[in-house]
Amino acid sequence: MQTTSEQNKTDVLLEEIADYVLNKDITSTEAYNTAHYVLLDTLGCGVLALNYPECTKLLGPIVPGTVVPKGVRVPGTSHVLDPVQGAFNIGAIIRWLDYNDTWLAAEWGHPSDNLGGILAVADYVSQERLAKGQAPLKVQDVLEMMIKAHEIQGVLALENSLNRVGLDHVLYVKIATTAVVTKMLGGGRDEIVNALSNAWLDNSSLRTYRHAPNTGSRKSWAAGDATSRGVRLAMMAMKGEMGYQTALSAPGWGFQDVLFNKQELKINQPLDSYVMENVLFKVSYPAEFHAQTAAEAAVQLYPEVKGRWDEIDQITISTHESAIRIIDKKGPLHNPADRDHCLQYITAIGLLNGNIVAEDYEDEAAANPLVDKLRDKMVVTENKAYTEDYLDPEKRSIANAVQVHFIDGTSTESVACEYPLGHRFRREEAIPKVLEKYAANLATQYPRKQLEQIEAVSYKYETLANMNVNEFMELFFK
Repeated sequence: MQTTSEQNKTDVLLEEIADYVLNKDITSTEAYNTAHYVLLDTLGCGVLALNYPECTKLLGPIVPGTVVPKGVRVPGTSHVLDPVQGAFNIGAIIRWLDYNDTWLAAEWGHPSDNLGGILAVADYVSQERLAKGQAPLKVQDVLEMMIKAHEIQGVLALENSLNRVGLDHVLYVKIATTAVVTKMLGGGRDEIVNALSNAWLDNSSLRTYRHAPNTGSRKSWAAGDATSRGVRLAMMAMKGEMGYQTALSAPGWGFQDVLFNKQELKINQPLDSYVMENVLFKVSYPAEFHAQTAAEAAVQLYPEVKGRWDEIDQITISTHESAIRIIDKKGPLHNPADRDHCLQYITAIGLLNGNIVAEDYEDEAAANPLVDKLRDKMVVTENKAYTEDYLDPEKRSIANAVQVHFIDGTSTESVACEYPLGHRFRREEAIPKVLEKYAANLATQYPRKQLEQIEAVSYKYETLANMNVNEFMELFFK
């Protein structure tokens, strides 16, 4: 890929993304159907997060009591906010429990994080249009922007590893959100390129808060911060704020030289709908996705090891390189954000309880001495074949194998799980459980009548897609 366009010296990547957002027709039925389920799952996870005070303390207007005419409704709350703060609120609840879709590649992340900005802007634009006597956006428009945001974030992640240079993956959320919401606000090619260039110039947050000894709750609101920044930059571009043509490639001062080890950012396949078609649903357990198959294996072993904790000599976990780099942790774990990103902790909970729920990461659950006793017996090794299949675009496996060895020399079978529930290869098996999870999550916040009204429009694609966005958002409002 050439770095800049010879005609106008604008970085080609900026132009590619802008042209895709403006001009690409998404024709994949699979992508739209998958986006439908991603929308439901994401909203359900956001509503579930409202049960956690550490999340809800961050929500609402920046200045208490602020009233915004035609403001953005935050699902599950009574907050009515400006589009930027609305995007932060929606983005924060979406990501808080780390319990919905995931994308794994050279970089990883959660493309549904872009829904913070997409839903906020869709609600805002719809209400603005209604005030002018114009037609509001449809949920179908939201689904299209979801597909495109997923694609931008996910295809960038295929080749360009931010984690290798210490940057956090939410940068790609900011880039994707910026591109699609500028279009939603009525922006053309120039506005999208200008907004995107400013998004790259913002740099990115560091990954510091995802790793010991600094693991903390910022990881749960970082995506809300990123998607809301995308909305802010888009709104500035719509007012005519200038852009920077070589924000990526400028020698010495561009993103690539300053923050990407002088590497060129690459997109090695056409932008279409590949990411949405292949995105991973997190169905079974609220745990970092590289550990999902280890969790499945541990739960499967639970009946065989239950009550035999003192007889265990060693627990072996065979995994892929990315899991070792990200979530292989020994020693003290300081908070829920630390625990839900620890391969050994997640595996221990599965073996001890035969299930894993969000409460298992809280201090009370972690105080069980058996958790660390089992963690201390774990040996984690890389299986090269698992690593190869993880990177294979035709497989995209996330394999783990767990085996328990007893003091008397016997052992369980090695339970291997290559593809987690929610993988494209297990999509048919997963969707009914995604819908069960959605209904259960909503039931934690809504009374029966409102729950029935939401569910009445949620499950049939045609009904949902043809609904006005403002009416859809009103359904979730408290």
